[in-house]
Amino acid sequence: MAEKIIYLDNNATTRVCNEALESMLPFLREKYGNPSSMHSFGGEIGKYIKTAREQVAGLIGAADPQEVIFTSCGTESSNMAMRGLTEPHKKHIITTKVEHPCVLNVAKHLEKNHGYKVTYLGVNSEGALDPDEFKDSIRPDTALISIMWANNETGVIFPVEQFAAIAKEKNPEVLFFVDAVQAAGKIPIDIKNTQIDMLSISGHKIHAPKGVGAIYVKKGTLITPFMQGGHQERGRRGGTENVAGIVALGMASEQALKYLDDETTRVKQMRDRLEKGILENSFNARINGSRFNRVPNTTNISFEYIEGELILLHMSDLGICASSGSACTSGNLEPSHVLRAMGIPFTAVHGSIRFSLSRYTTDEEIDYVLEKVPAIIEKLNSISPFQTELKELKEIKTSVKKQ
Repeated sequence: MAEKIIYLDNNATTRVCNEALESMLPFLREKYGNPSSMHSFGGEIGKYIKTAREQVAGLIGAADPQEVIFTSCGTESSNMAMRGLTEPHKKHIITTKVEHPCVLNVAKHLEKNHGYKVTYLGVNSEGALDPDEFKDSIRPDTALISIMWANNETGVIFPVEQFAAIAKEKNPEVLFFVDAVQAAGKIPIDIKNTQIDMLSISGHKIHAPKGVGAIYVKKGTLITPFMQGGHQERGRRGGTENVAGIVALGMASEQALKYLDDETTRVKQMRDRLEKGILENSFNARINGSRFNRVPNTTNISFEYIEGELILLHMSDLGICASSGSACTSGNLEPSHVLRAMGIPFTAVHGSIRFSLSRYTTDEEIDYVLEKVPAIIEKLNSISPFQTELKELKEIKTSVKKQ
């Protein structure tokens, strides 16, 4: 393992912030009671869960903290939203081809095993959805629409607020669910002023520990509990509460809201500088997705005619941590389903690298990456079996620059 670690894989997971860590420790030591207990030692724990619920509600702009239900992660929240459908006569779901596997795989499960018809919306070369295609896909029997707020691989933002309004106008009874795992804490969210019915977040994406998440369920929205059990979460999610994790998620949510301006200014500036430096010093580099309509911490760069896994291994040897896409699919050698849906050329789709920053990223770390990564790419270009193609690409790029 390299002595120096430069962590630019924050869309996979984040460092637990000091505030969240300190907040959870008492609940692993002194305040270890079960909040469902009758005695005061356990019963008093409920007030800390209440505070955490208010903090999460503040991050997403929920009108009522009781609309927040604590879960174990974003995946559970997605399952709760999608598998909790209560209308037996409506068997149509709309989602996109670029969703996270926790949504796509549930959609495929409902399609295969429960008789649902699923419409998978496509995206253009910049990763954007077509509003007309979306509107035309809504049917009288549409039970659920599931569209992410920000894509986990490219950072591209979808207009979920506008889409939810369109959906409700065309079919007032449809449920609109948003996977906001990669949006929360990176862009402002004011859920109470939208037509969105459900929204998921994950603790370990916003500097809380792994193993805790939440789902917003608008008051009056009927869903069947995914986790059957006791009375916890007002009967909406059974199981003894992960109190330490919940408290940490609350604190991390409060801190994320506090640092939101930093995310959209300083972090964005570092991301842009990283991107610009790589593009200027690697002739076979290209950006995947919109350069403008995306979360401020993410860039997805393809290096044509090079395998992404080779790039990652060389970067890892130097202590630079990034990924080739979703951490949930990084063990899969198949090319990214997101980039394939965008129509990224085969010459580039296998060479994609996602860099995702956080508020803990420093300018010095960006300098280090800009020093090392172009050298890695140059080395891999020199041993690539596609020398003719690389030479032609370099000549084209050089000619364009001169013009």
